[in-house]
Amino acid sequence: MKIGVALGSNLGDRRKSLDAAVAYLRTLSPEVRVSSYYATAPVDCPPGSEEFLNAVAEIEFADGVSYLLQQFHQYEREQGRLDVRSHNEPRPIDLDILYAGELEMQTSRLILPHPRLAERLFVLEPLAEIAPDRVIPGTGQTAGQLLASCREKLSDQICRKIE
Repeated sequence: MKIGVALGSNLGDRRKSLDAAVAYLRTLSPEVRVSSYYATAPVDCPPGSEEFLNAVAEIEFADGVSYLLQQFHQYEREQGRLDVRSHNEPRPIDLDILYAGELEMQTSRLILPHPRLAERLFVLEPLAEIAPDRVIPGTGQTAGQLLASCREKLSDQICRKIE
């Protein structure tokens, strides 16, 4: 199943953290597509939070999204992310499942597709780069269409590609 993964870091060596996370994804999946990296201003973060470096990957994964979420949480802890934290605090790495095939679900631990996917330029910009025609479950729209709509609504958000 194709699974979209948002990657973000705003603490420490952000590029190194994203590079390591991409290498980690390659250990889980034989097929990994990764966007460019994007520098973005923090959204809904505590005052004084540093700029994020974000990317999106699409992986092929067959072992189930609950298992994958568990693996992501373990990896985040290994990279220094705290279990108990305040909302959107700075972090060395953040891995979020955006979608999993056509699956729509809502549990106490996971909502798919990600509930704020269509509101985040820092997610849609890299997602549309690697999968512009990916239809996001529950929306009836492609990543490219959601990006166009998001750009209109959130023209004040900063999201610039890093070369």
